Amino acid sequence: MNTDLQDLKYKELTEKIIKIFYDVYNKLGYGFLEKVYPVK
Repeated sequence: MNTDLQDLKYKELTEKIIKIFYDVYNKLGYGFLEKVYPVK
């Protein structure tokens, strides 16, 4: 990430959101293989 967290207006909230994202990502993985997604 290019943005320093010290420069963010809502630093604590942003850190919590990022932590929750990574917790979910690590638990569920990166998603399905491309062939599972519908073709538009």
